[in-house]
Amino acid sequence: MIADLKPYPTYRPAEGKWLGEIPSHWTVRRMKYVVRETDSRSSSGKEQLLRISQYTGVTQRSRADGLDEPDTRADSLVGYKRVEPNDLVINIMLAWNGSMGVSRYSGIASPAYCVYRFGCDVHPWYCHNLLRSPAYKARIKASSTGVVESRLRLYSDDLGRIEAILPSPDEQAAIVRFLDWANGRLERAIRAKRKVIALLGEQKQAIIHRAVTRGLDPSVPLKPSGIPWLGDIPQHWETRPIKHWTKVNVRTLGQSTNHEFEFRYIDISTVRTGYLVRAPELMPFAKAPSRARRVLVAGDTIVSTVRTYLKAVWFVGQEAENLIASTGFAVFSPNPELEPEYLHHVLQDASFVDQVTANSIGVAYPGIAETVLARFRVAIPPSRNEQRDVIAAIKKQTQPLTVAISRLEREIELLREYRTRLVADVVTGKLDVREAAAGLPDEAPLDSIEDDAELGDETETADEEAAV
Repeated sequence: MIADLKPYPTYRPAEGKWLGEIPSHWTVRRMKYVVRETDSRSSSGKEQLLRISQYTGVTQRSRADGLDEPDTRADSLVGYKRVEPNDLVINIMLAWNGSMGVSRYSGIASPAYCVYRFGCDVHPWYCHNLLRSPAYKARIKASSTGVVESRLRLYSDDLGRIEAILPSPDEQAAIVRFLDWANGRLERAIRAKRKVIALLGEQKQAIIHRAVTRGLDPSVPLKPSGIPWLGDIPQHWETRPIKHWTKVNVRTLGQSTNHEFEFRYIDISTVRTGYLVRAPELMPFAKAPSRARRVLVAGDTIVSTVRTYLKAVWFVGQEAENLIASTGFAVFSPNPELEPEYLHHVLQDASFVDQVTANSIGVAYPGIAETVLARFRVAIPPSRNEQRDVIAAIKKQTQPLTVAISRLEREIELLREYRTRLVADVVTGKLDVREAAAGLPDEAPLDSIEDDAELGDETETADEEAAV
């Protein structure tokens, strides 16, 4: 069905050159005539707390420990902004990266957000897809106020001047119906691949755990490790705190760094256990977030210390030139007695990661200090030759799993790119979906798109609450 979509019969130049051509019967209206800002405040602070993400739109904020209290550092939520279903919510500090969306929920949002309500002839979810499309994200970025990218703000007057392209209300509804159906199909495919990745990851972790806790020789005598979560280890292995095997956070960018210096940036959402889900983002220091400070070199292992990303662990291979990580990572640089890649396997072992998670503190935002992490004891074979043998065995046994995971991650990336392009082409009138939408079956929409905690934004909560 998607492959059969065609352009509209006729087009015309849109008012506003940046929009190009639009279907001849569509209209253009400035956003100030499409939405109106609302500013109703909570008197109790007891409503459902909401957040906004460039990946997932408006979602309910739930605590990592499963309790019912609000997921926030704020002492009180009195005065937070009320949000109703179908309201547009925008994080004005991160609108430039797409942190906006229409809410499915009643609740309250940070005072750092702006909340808008649509007119009666505008379908909220059509505008949700329109404003989050690449062309509109670029326009929003260009319309925002500020000098440095990470400090751009989209105020209501800025939003109001942006042109919105609008088909009739019936056609908006048809577009939303079609995109809900297409997104559902694509999301189910992504989730199926994610499940396979999880199973492959479990197999890989089992191989690593066996190798870094018992070694390769099943006949070697064992001894108690003295580490409750580790159990017995080969008799000749040594147990020491990580800080005795490594140096922690030894290289950092300073404020005096040349603003033209370009580097490849790794944030928390980029990393999984043992691999990256996307390439590091190239950016100049002048436009980098303030947390882009950890300088990486080949042989380092980075471990997340923050929030829901405590299972993000990655080894820095040879491609380390101009590579910078977020301060949300602890960076471990191994001493000469330790093979760098062996350290990586120890730190990504599921038992070790579970201990990191269990010893993290904080209610709304659990985390662990680098100094605490560095005191954790680990078991290491004293011979570098034995370390190399373990590395080689792990690599040989996990290589097919690593290749399969990489292939699936690439397939997911392609599906996301295809979805972005499809949505953009439909909401900007490049493809006519009216006939296709009319023939679709009635289906319940998925509970969310990209229902994936891995895709959160590490900066949003800190930014929004700092502005309160």
